[in-house]
Amino acid sequence: MNHVSKVIPYPDFSIELHFADGLVTHLNMRPFIGDGISAPLADWAYFRQVAVEEGGGITWPNGYDFCPEYLHDFVTQLKSQ
Repeated sequence: MNHVSKVIPYPDFSIELHFADGLVTHLNMRPFIGDGISAPLADWAYFRQVAVEEGGGITWPNGYDFCPEYLHDFVTQLKSQ
């Protein structure tokens, strides 16, 4: 499984993801910020609280999360376009 080993948030609402397989990539998170559970992420003070969760995905304090498989597949597809 290609879990996230490190996540770094940036003020432009992007994140740098480091995966266990050595893949390092930058991902714009703005398209994932909207209403409901993702709304708090529009505040930089909240957005920067992103962390790697025990299962290797990323999460915010309110439980909004992304599983590692989805993230890895998503960024791999972006890179191939």
